[in-house]
Amino acid sequence: MLTLAGFVAKTLSNPSAFGFVSARNLPHLQSSGRPSLTPLRAMASSAAVEFQKIEIQREDTTFNAYVVGKEDAPGIVVLQEWWGVDYEIKNHAANIAKMDSGYKTLIPDLYHGKLGLDAAEAQHLMDGLDWQGAVKDIAASVKWLKENGSKKVGVTGFCMGGALSIASAVLVPEVDSVVAFYGVPSTQLADPSSAKAPVQAHFGEHDNFVGFSDVTAAKSLEEKLKASGVPYEVHIYSGNGHAFMNSSHEAVDRKKKLGFAEHDQASVDLAWSRFRSWMKKYLWN
Repeated sequence: MLTLAGFVAKTLSNPSAFGFVSARNLPHLQSSGRPSLTPLRAMASSAAVEFQKIEIQREDTTFNAYVVGKEDAPGIVVLQEWWGVDYEIKNHAANIAKMDSGYKTLIPDLYHGKLGLDAAEAQHLMDGLDWQGAVKDIAASVKWLKENGSKKVGVTGFCMGGALSIASAVLVPEVDSVVAFYGVPSTQLADPSSAKAPVQAHFGEHDNFVGFSDVTAAKSLEEKLKASGVPYEVHIYSGNGHAFMNSSHEAVDRKKKLGFAEHDQASVDLAWSRFRSWMKKYLWN
């Protein structure tokens, strides 16, 4: 049995195993006053994709976000893992934008310019996250998309972002659909039995983050979604562990070094197929 804190303690002795991208090497992810509107390039294993960096205001503060995709298409907010806005979350957003007839995807920078360079720092950033503030950032992101041509908007996320995706189904009434990957919010933040938007969720059979994304957490989520009355699906992928959706060469190598389950492209393809059907059903129809 493994918790997130236990995972950090286990891996601190070998931080070089992570191969993380440093914010110092990605100057467009650093905070430097008002954001530039010049296109940004994602670090991807395939052809680079151009993102536009924008600034979104909510209440009395602002945060940066990264947008790519088809104008006036349905929108999807894509939420980061605990590392921050790194190459893999941008890969996911770029791939989603090209699905079916096209989407406009938006990644809010929930760490407001910070990026986890190793496990300890990523843990520190997630522990220090203002989760209620993050939900407000998500709500502002949904609002921005709807004010900029997207009639319907979904939310998806991975790990920490998966938990926040489910929280958005409870706390952000403007959300039209949610797909969450391996993460469940604490009941103090959001009780899934009060979800108001359709939720599809994906978990790995061998995910050992107890109470957050293990099979027990997945089954508990399923019971709560059933009680909510919203349409839902909870899928558990045999033989897979945490972060099984991360598929770039860099991410697969990182998973191996972290001791996660072997990469299973067939499960990734199946999960993306289910994602596409879910979002198409609730955002296009």
